[in-house]
Amino acid sequence: MECYSGYKANETPRAFVWRGKRYGIVEIKDRWYEGGISRKSIRLDYYKVLADDGEEYILRYHGLFDKWALLLKRSGIKT
Repeated sequence: MECYSGYKANETPRAFVWRGKRYGIVEIKDRWYEGGISRKSIRLDYYKVLADDGEEYILRYHGLFDKWALLLKRSGIKT
């Protein structure tokens, strides 16, 4: 995963590798998070992105483990 790191690490994704192929992120269409309200809850950051292959993907960042995951690929999206 390639990310922009501003005031915090892994602030926004810029590219990811899936099945051995690199996908550049053209646009972040939406972003949201769950958790993180209390100190005991774990915050997960989600990004709906448009990749350079014309497809939309949903990526998740788990800050506690500093790990990214590809959750969903949506084929045939017309933008």
